[in-house]
Amino acid sequence: MFLLTGGVGLDNPNPNPTDWLVGKCWDELCRLNDLPNFAGLMDHFKKNTAEWKKMFDSSEPQNHRLPAPWDTKLNLIQKLVVLRCIRFDKIVPGVQNFVTDMLGKKYIEPPPFDLPSSFADSHCCIPLIFVLTPGADPTAVLLKFADDQGFGAARLFSLSLGQGQGPIAIRLIDEGVKNGTWVVLQNCHLAKSFMPSLERICENLTPDSTHPDFRLWLTSYPADHFPVLVLQNSVKMTNEPPKGLKNNIIRSYLSDPISDLEWFENCKQPLQMFLNDYEDIQYDALLYLTGECNYGGRVTDDWDRRCLGTILAKFYCRELVEIPEFPFDPSGKYFCPDKTEYDEFMTYTRSLPLITNPEVFGMHENADIMKDQQETSLLFTSTLLTQDAMSSGSSAKSPDEVVNDVAEDILCRLPPNFDRDAANEKFPVTYSQSMNTVLVQEMTRFNLLLTTIRTSLKNVQKAIKGQIVMSVDLEQVVTNMLTGKIPGMWMKKSYPSLKPLGSYVNDFLARLSFLQKWMDEGAPTTFWISGFFFTQAFLTGAQQNYARKYTIPIDLLSFDYEVLKGTQFPEAPADGVYVYGLFLDGARWNMSIMELDESYPKVLYDTVPYIWLKPLKRSDLQEKPTYRCPVYKTSERRGVLSTTGHSTNFVIAMLLPSRQPQSHWIMRGVAMLCQLSQ
Repeated sequence: MFLLTGGVGLDNPNPNPTDWLVGKCWDELCRLNDLPNFAGLMDHFKKNTAEWKKMFDSSEPQNHRLPAPWDTKLNLIQKLVVLRCIRFDKIVPGVQNFVTDMLGKKYIEPPPFDLPSSFADSHCCIPLIFVLTPGADPTAVLLKFADDQGFGAARLFSLSLGQGQGPIAIRLIDEGVKNGTWVVLQNCHLAKSFMPSLERICENLTPDSTHPDFRLWLTSYPADHFPVLVLQNSVKMTNEPPKGLKNNIIRSYLSDPISDLEWFENCKQPLQMFLNDYEDIQYDALLYLTGECNYGGRVTDDWDRRCLGTILAKFYCRELVEIPEFPFDPSGKYFCPDKTEYDEFMTYTRSLPLITNPEVFGMHENADIMKDQQETSLLFTSTLLTQDAMSSGSSAKSPDEVVNDVAEDILCRLPPNFDRDAANEKFPVTYSQSMNTVLVQEMTRFNLLLTTIRTSLKNVQKAIKGQIVMSVDLEQVVTNMLTGKIPGMWMKKSYPSLKPLGSYVNDFLARLSFLQKWMDEGAPTTFWISGFFFTQAFLTGAQQNYARKYTIPIDLLSFDYEVLKGTQFPEAPADGVYVYGLFLDGARWNMSIMELDESYPKVLYDTVPYIWLKPLKRSDLQEKPTYRCPVYKTSERRGVLSTTGHSTNFVIAMLLPSRQPQSHWIMRGVAMLCQLSQ
């Protein structure tokens, strides 16, 4: 269980002896030291940091020998646990090595996609489900297979599920059951309301009343609302796309057919007529046609559309046409070949490197580390779903003891709820100071979360003692605490966070302390922008103070941003606010030139200095070489629109000085985060 969760803990009294191992990994290493087989590991690490750094710096740490005596003392699975603490991003290849040694290499090689075999395992009453993965579309393969089996256009009916498509799907299935046709229902995950009807239909299919040739094909991404009964009684298939740019291009060229020629001809004629009206190529028009008309309806987020437009501009450009073998990356290995024949394109594609460097996509080399970390997190999260969190594993304490201790530890550190009445009396609503309202509103939101956490922990302790019934919600809290995750009951009342449980509690207490200090000592000279529950209210308050001071309509205002070198400010600025607490993702802040700069290798995030947010009229904002950098609450970088009209994750876009063009940092995926996921 430690391999999957990294253990559960709140505070770590042991200081990190290095500047290269991140705090989260050091905390896990200290918790690992408490397990019997790893006793003494922490002291050994402190005394032999140079040896451990060799493993940390290795390009293949999963194959690197552990410093003596741990390499001979630990078995393979125990070495994986140590690897988690040192190089979390290399767990997946480490697990592959473990499976190869224990079971054999064939268990890590994906089997070829065999649709005929899956079809042979089915009959008229058993649905066939394609479990979809990003980048893989089984439709073309299915249509070709259906044609080969004699189920062409006249005997195969396909429907993409969505709003209002349920009755049509039921009619197609009824006709198929009678006449023996094939029915393909695509994107079942988008038709939540139709899933109960689908479950009843599949449950009522019997060999006596169903045509033997009938087949029901379903495609769906994994979804909680997909009927379990249908899933259990079906033939399940998945076809993950190959990894790497080279393999994906080859797969596209080998797909049968590459494109529908009739469809291509129909599209080509109006496009040719459009282009013939101009003497030269209209790049802007083509860019708009592709980015806004073709993809625009599916890419709804403004920042995603900005990224899409920047990527397309790399290919829809004059240089691509005028420069022979125009390179797409600094190495020059990826370029537009001056070829016309299919075989020539295939020959060039097969010559590309097997492993794709992130720079090909305009990203920093650190992007590989982040990708690997996400793969590891996905592996552990998926595996945890199959585990019994109540199993004690190698821990000396029982699960009930662990939960009770963690709950008691958190409860001892929780302060009492904020006194709203005292806050209203000390910071009354005034025309000239909107921050008073911001403070009281923040206290109200945090009180609600504080009450939820305190009540749930007390009830968990009572349930463990048998004083009350362990409800489903409380059982989920216990499971989350044992796996080091934030309980869902808390998240319903909480600000967005991807932190593990221990880090979340510490972050929550720091936010409470920030507000309490504001309450006790008055408004601070600098504001922890990441500490607000609803950050947009704070930003609006800063603009509102300026608008009322100078009698300017607030909807005419914007912010200018000045990154500061100082860290101590004896008094607040006359206009605007000083803020801190942001992190740069995808770049770093160069203090010597006071501009954005490239990240250091293996340093994924950089702390942003203090920033002066200066309200001003939007018309007075001067044009400068800057990067318009989005600010998000978490690294997930996506959210939903709340009832206030604001995103639950996106905060604001800040202008940061930069010598590089906007497109450079957009391709790098540079953003600022209010909190890290560690």
